[in-house]
Amino acid sequence: MKFAVVTGNPHKAREIAQFFSGVAEVECVPLDCPEVRDDDVGTIAAKKAEYAYGVLQRPLMTDDTAFCIPALGGFPGPYAAYVQKTIGNQGILRLMEGVPDNRAWFETAVAYADRRGISVFRGRIEGVVVPPRGREGFGYDPIFEWEGRTLAELSLGEKSRVSHRARALAALREWLEAGGSEEQ
Repeated sequence: MKFAVVTGNPHKAREIAQFFSGVAEVECVPLDCPEVRDDDVGTIAAKKAEYAYGVLQRPLMTDDTAFCIPALGGFPGPYAAYVQKTIGNQGILRLMEGVPDNRAWFETAVAYADRRGISVFRGRIEGVVVPPRGREGFGYDPIFEWEGRTLAELSLGEKSRVSHRARALAALREWLEAGGSEEQ
């Protein structure tokens, strides 16, 4: 089977392609999709998938991720990419100075679209915000610790098995293997 991953992020595309190795052929398509504003990453991913399918007319997936810090009222939430671009990890760490509760979580929603419609799959991973460590990964990976290591301290293979995106992708893979897609 073959489907497109609609993203302009080469790191994410590489991670997804590795995840589906042996299951599906994944092609990266850097289509710029309008992004709706919503508190639910599932809604955002589904709307991107709806738009992308309208343009590409082929099986594809999109995703959206929230990075939530309870002590900051859930900020940055689904605006994680914008916050990463504007204030980055150092800005998040400055906001966390003196805050005793450093809990955080990532949630990713993956939306798969084909001619039959859109299906959404979710994954979540809980951890804490820490000073940056590690050299792998991208985005918030160096400041997000899960089970004693930051996501940036995990190899790409390890991260592909345990991350929030991996959990959502695993749900998609399971669905595809069970015949959920039109492209079998």
